[in-house]
Amino acid sequence: MLAAMWFQASGPAGILGSPLVMMVIVLGIFYVMLILPQQRQRKKMQQMLAALKTGDKVITNSGIYGTIAGIDGDTVILKIADQVKIRMARSAVAQVEASEDAK
Repeated sequence: MLAAMWFQASGPAGILGSPLVMMVIVLGIFYVMLILPQQRQRKKMQQMLAALKTGDKVITNSGIYGTIAGIDGDTVILKIADQVKIRMARSAVAQVEASEDAK
């Protein structure tokens, strides 16, 4: 009898109705606000890294400005000054500088 009163006290939605719906709504908001933008940003970064080519002016994660002198798989050879080239991971490229033709 006590259990029957407890079910009735929770209202017409039952025990799991309201909290379950609220949890689904919170998870939906969490997905839309946090996970989707992060997935879009990661996809955009992967596309940028895949489109790198020799001659692109880039900025690395460490703040080094340079021009790509060559690409070898997952590494790039970055020319940072006359006669100065460094080899670094392709994933270390943070962004490609906008070319003056695009302006």
